[in-house]
Amino acid sequence: MNPLFILYVSDQELATAFYTRVLDKSPKLHVPGMTEFELSDTSQLGLMPVSGIKRLLGERLPDPSQAQGIPRAELYLVVDDAASFHRRALEAGRGS
Repeated sequence: MNPLFILYVSDQELATAFYTRVLDKSPKLHVPGMTEFELSDTSQLGLMPVSGIKRLLGERLPDPSQAQGIPRAELYLVVDDAASFHRRALEAGRGS
């Protein structure tokens, strides 16, 4: 089993720049509609623009763009040097 965690983001380019800086690595995939970072040999982080997700989810599910400002997920990355990741996150600013 290889987990892929997908975060819906308001701005794919801004979020990609943020995670590129925080993770200190380039995405393995970056195309309109999806960015993917390899977190380990068996897990990935995906960034998908919220503007396009409604088309994929269909009408039966609530529109994620209507939940602005409401916490909807937590992402924990267990790393050896957490302080450097935290510093880069603060330096990178808001990731959308």
